[in-house]
Amino acid sequence: MASTEEQQSTREPTFGTPLRRAGLALGVFAVGFVGAGIVGWGPPAANEQAIGEISRWCERVSGGLLREPINTLGNLAFVIAGLAMFVRLSRDEIDAVPRVNRLIGNAPIALLFASASVFLGPGSMVMHGTHTRFGAWIDNVSMIAFILIPWLLNVSAMGRWSRKTFFVVYASVLGAYAAGYWFQGPDLGIGLDLFGASIGIWAVSEVLYRWWSPSLRVVSGFVGFGVAAVFGVTPAAMIASPGEYWWMALMWLPAVVATHPPNARRRYVPWFWVGVGSFLIAYAIWLTGTADHPWCDPDSLYQAHAVWHILGALATWGFFRYFRTERSMDVNGPPVNLERADHQSRR
Repeated sequence: MASTEEQQSTREPTFGTPLRRAGLALGVFAVGFVGAGIVGWGPPAANEQAIGEISRWCERVSGGLLREPINTLGNLAFVIAGLAMFVRLSRDEIDAVPRVNRLIGNAPIALLFASASVFLGPGSMVMHGTHTRFGAWIDNVSMIAFILIPWLLNVSAMGRWSRKTFFVVYASVLGAYAAGYWFQGPDLGIGLDLFGASIGIWAVSEVLYRWWSPSLRVVSGFVGFGVAAVFGVTPAAMIASPGEYWWMALMWLPAVVATHPPNARRRYVPWFWVGVGSFLIAYAIWLTGTADHPWCDPDSLYQAHAVWHILGALATWGFFRYFRTERSMDVNGPPVNLERADHQSRR
């Protein structure tokens, strides 16, 4: 009878299927996208500019296949990052790396993370390429599809959720957002910036994941106020317009759910900081990529918004690698060395 090691080395890898499916989906999208562009995108959204004018994101609106060619193609970075995640995950399965966390191998949440990262590319391409109402909708849906995952990963671990509960909550929130945006607009008709709120909630959940304690749960929401300040929303502005920033109360959502400390730890150097640093630099560049910014050159091959996409893709890769550093703190067994497991996956 063959040994376990021999069985692992000779069995046919099964994880190639998700990678092939991702490639097939992208191929179908590319054909449909180009075909729709040849037929004609249809009327632009009410907030978009006419052909020949400067778009909201600085690049001049083209009458060709893509309304913002550079900004549209910059989203290929998300596709590359997402496919790289699928490749890395497929190597986990091929090498039989132990699944010590939810972003190893063909774990459903790992596939969701990679899929959402890929989805960021086509979602934003449709918006910048078509300037249609549907494009704006799918762009925002793709961003929410990604940004929900990190903080739900954290709170589900501290709330002791089952995998089924994770996916039910994820699908429910994403579905509600998609419907709300389509029928009520970007703020869902209730003044909610879900993407911005999710960044703050994620930061709060990271602090709780690292330093969980009953007392920290009480004050953890204030971390979200610090994050808001980084993006230009000060406590003074919140006090002046409490109705506009009511959603800051959601910063205590992780504390409500995080009833237990996590049973695992992660390494923050280097990948967490690669993700954070890339995103903050991307955001600073994003601020310069608007039509009213003095640095805007609508006819240049350099478009700040395209760089925002490229650095945003680097951030998704950094966070993917960060979540994979998780190691178990289970008292029933020794901690698993994720560095070694990740090294094995690269052999």
